[in-house]
Amino acid sequence: MSAHCMLSGAKPGFGNNISHSHRRTSRRFNPNIQSKRYWLPSEGRHVRLRLSTKGIRTVDTIGVEAAVARIRARGVKV
Repeated sequence: MSAHCMLSGAKPGFGNNISHSHRRTSRRFNPNIQSKRYWLPSEGRHVRLRLSTKGIRTVDTIGVEAAVARIRARGVKV
């Protein structure tokens, strides 16, 4: 599965590895994606979300109900 955060939309950045001789090769900066399970009281079930660590802190701040509403507003199935 691709390295995308369901909440914030964080995705990989791209750049170059630069060697001592200054040769450039492509590289990828992946976000720190974690899979976390939350209890969703309104639906009486658990949901598994793939979130970046910043996304996990956001869920802790705004709550899982608001976070799932934001994710669904982005058009992602939960």
